[in-house]
Order: sequence, then structure tokens, then C-alpha cells
Amino acid sequence: MADQSEPLLLSADDPYVDHQTRPEALTFDNIVEQSLSDFGSWQLFQVLLVGLALFFDAQQIFITVYTDAYPTWHCLNHTICDHATSDICKLPRSAWDWDGGSMGRSVISEFGLECSSSLLRGMPSSAFYIGAIVGGFFLALIPDDSLGRKKLVLLSTFAMSVTSISVIFSTNVWIYTTLKFVIGFTRSQTWSYALVLISERVSTRWRPRATMIPFTLFVLGFMSLSGIAYLAQHSSWRYLYLYTAVPATFYCIFLYIFALESPRWLHLQGNDEEAIHVLKGLSSKTKAYLESLVSKLPLEQETSKELPRYSIKDFFFRKWALRRIVVVMIILFGLGISYYGVPLAARDIDVNIYLSETLNAVVELPTFIITPFILERFSRRSSVLVNTLLGGASGVLCFILSVLGKTGIAFAFELATFFCARTGFNLMAVYMVEMFPTCVRSSATMMFRQALVVGGACCPLIASIGRDLPSVSFAIFGVAMSGFGLFVLILPETKGSSLCDTMEEQEKRDQDINTSNCCGV
Repeated sequence: MADQSEPLLLSADDPYVDHQTRPEALTFDNIVEQSLSDFGSWQLFQVLLVGLALFFDAQQIFITVYTDAYPTWHCLNHTICDHATSDICKLPRSAWDWDGGSMGRSVISEFGLECSSSLLRGMPSSAFYIGAIVGGFFLALIPDDSLGRKKLVLLSTFAMSVTSISVIFSTNVWIYTTLKFVIGFTRSQTWSYALVLISERVSTRWRPRATMIPFTLFVLGFMSLSGIAYLAQHSSWRYLYLYTAVPATFYCIFLYIFALESPRWLHLQGNDEEAIHVLKGLSSKTKAYLESLVSKLPLEQETSKELPRYSIKDFFFRKWALRRIVVVMIILFGLGISYYGVPLAARDIDVNIYLSETLNAVVELPTFIITPFILERFSRRSSVLVNTLLGGASGVLCFILSVLGKTGIAFAFELATFFCARTGFNLMAVYMVEMFPTCVRSSATMMFRQALVVGGACCPLIASIGRDLPSVSFAIFGVAMSGFGLFVLILPETKGSSLCDTMEEQEKRDQDINTSNCCGV
């Protein structure tokens, strides 16, 4: 038997307790917080298991860097061919050949695109991102109560993997482009699904650290792709899709067998029995202790059919929700411009492009360690505000120093700008999960991701400005990050608050907080 002297509720002095909840009322949220208060090994395993979806997602995002690269070539007939000065499009095919003697190492060489327009050569990559944008808007319309968090992560990853495997059967660039669109569409919300599932299976105290794990795995997935591509450099580009997609397919089997559903989502569907079963599987507490908590939970009279249903339209019928989601999308739009644009504009600084891109990737890793400490010690609003202001100042200084010819120092500020953009996104990832209830959290997160992607879609145009006025794009990125970051002052503070489940519960909590602030409580 569990020790009955063990408190049913967390201490009122605990900084992670939601003080807006009456201490005498035992709710399902209290049970979740107490059950998951210790981040045990099984919880860590569950976070890593779901986070691996982003590992494989990163590989498919960046795979075209290698599969669609323009291959190197050499002259066969040196009387009419000079590698340094000749244009292969003006040479007979018998005068030159691809290095390695293979036409299938790249999409460019296999489909004969070497003399095609840059628009046609870049079409598969463009189709992938268009598919991601279209899929993001379409999938955001799916109600949160449709399939469940686990199934959405599973289906998106599995569909992406199967479609990636089917790419090897492409016989021309048009089929390849179509399949790239489908891949982008199917994986468009993998990040959102995984983040929500992880957030809803950990307590308030551990959420900042747990949500950084999938982002770390995303960067590691990007890095692993370089190693796989290096080992497969003498093989057909089709093998690179197999080497990344086949392991992802096997991963889906493990995800299906071992991953647990969100207990908050199950509770919202009226399936408290399964929700408690999941909590027992995740928690390091004794089963007797958890059963004693459940026995004190008031019996719910509503069935799952009587529970209210929510969808994306609820954002537009509730002023607080609409205002909140618009503000968050504005902030993420500014962060998206900087996060995707700064590495793209690094070519305007007179540094080695390979070194700059490598350092930009490496500089992301420390942000996943720093972010939890920031969130645990400072408020959400002040953290985002200070970070975006510092990032904006770094971008402007990068522009000024680049114009003055101080390339080395300018590049250091370029890295600082990118660092702040990534940190800002990490901070907002936790913040936005806490601002919306379980019933619409998935839809809200998907909309936020779309704002980030749309911001990234503006980057090529902004970066191209730097060709006429060197490095001015960094000033634009910096001003956008800090200017849009000021909107965080409109948002409510959520530090220390547990997650709400319904729109009504979220409204009541906001009203209680506003009342307390007005009364000086």
C-alpha cells in the first residue's frame, strides 16, 4: 500500500503549481501533474521515441542537397573540350562525361537536366516546400479529436517514409517532382504532432527540457545525413532515399508498438480508464498511490458523446483566442524570416561558404541546453522579448560591420543572430503550447508552424537584396526579429501553469489571472 501521508496535491510553495486551481479540488490535471512529477527513465524513453520522428524528418528535408546536386564532370576529347572554360551545353555529348562514369549519381545527370533552366532543376525542391505549405494548411483543418496524437505522428511519418521509398521508381523529373510534393505534404505537420504529444505527456516542471529533445534530434538527423551521403557518394541517388526511408519505416513499427497516447487527449475524449492506464505506465509512482488518487477524483457524468467538440473555427469565434493566435503567428513569422534567412544570406559575407554553413548548424546545439535554463529562471514574455531584441541588434551590427569591411567580426554577429533566432523559436515552442488548451492545441501549433514556414518563404527575396547592397539583408532580418518580437508584450504569462483541456477552462483561468492582477494579488 502507498503511504497515505503522502500529499494528494503538490505544495502551494512549489513554483510549478497552478495557483489558480483551488487546492481542495482534485482534478484530472492534478493527477497528471503528480503522476508525472518525476521524469523517469520510461518517460525519457517515450520522449526519445516520439522525438525520433524529427530525426527522420530532417533527413527528408535536406536530402535534395545531395540527391539533386550538380555533379562534377571531365573532358574526354581535349582537342575541343577544356574543363576550365568549356560549357558542356555547347559541347557534343561524346566530348565529356560525368566523373565516376555514372549518370545515376544525381537527379541532374540521370534525367539529363544539366542544360535545363535553373527553374526546372530546382523544381523538385520547390515542390517539396510547396507540398509542406499546402499540407500545413489542409491538415490544420482536421479537428484535434479526430485520430489522437500518437496516430497522427505515426501516420505522417509512415506516409513520408513509404513515399520516399517510392521515389526510387521515378523514371523522369515530373514523377520525381510529384512524389517530392507528396513527401512535403505528408510530413508537413510531423513537428507539430510530435511536439504536442511530448508536451502533454510530461509535467509542467519538465516541459521546457523535454521539448528540447526532439529539436536536438532534428539537428542530429541533419548531421547524420552528411555521413550517409558521404558513404553513398559512389552510389545512385536512389540509394540515399532507401538508406534514410527504410530505417524510418522500421521506426514506425516501434512507434506503433511502444509509444503511448496523450493522457490529456484521452481524458478529453471521455476515456479516463485508458488515460489512467497510460499514466500508470509513464509514472514512477506506485500503482497503489495512483489508484488512491483516482479514487478521490469526482465521477464524471458526461460521456464522450456529450463532450463539446472543437475545431479551428473556435479561434475565430472567441476574441481572446483569435487575438492570441494572431500575435503568436506574427512573432513566429519574424523568427522564421531570421532563422531561414540568416544562413542563406551568409554568402554575402566574405567567408568560406562551407565553413559558415557548418558553423550555423553547430551553433544550434547549445540552444537546446540553454533554453530550459532560461525558461526555468525567467518569465516567458521577458525571455522572448530580450532574446529577440538581442538578435535584432546582432543583425544590424552584422550589416554595419560588413559594410566597414570587418568580415570576421561581422560573421560572429551573423552566428549570434542565427543563435538568437533558434533560441527564440525554442522559447516560443514551449510558450505557445501553454497558451492553448488540449482541445485545440494541435491545430494551434500547426498554424504557428505555418507562420514560421511562410516567413522562411520570404527569405530568398530578402537575401537577394544583398547582392545589390551587401549584407543589408541582415539588417532586415534583425529589424524583423526584434520588431515582431515586441508583440510578445500582448501575450499572457504562462510560467508555472499546467495545461488546460477545454476552451472554457482556459477562459476561466485567464479571467482568474486577470482578476488577481487587477486586485494586486
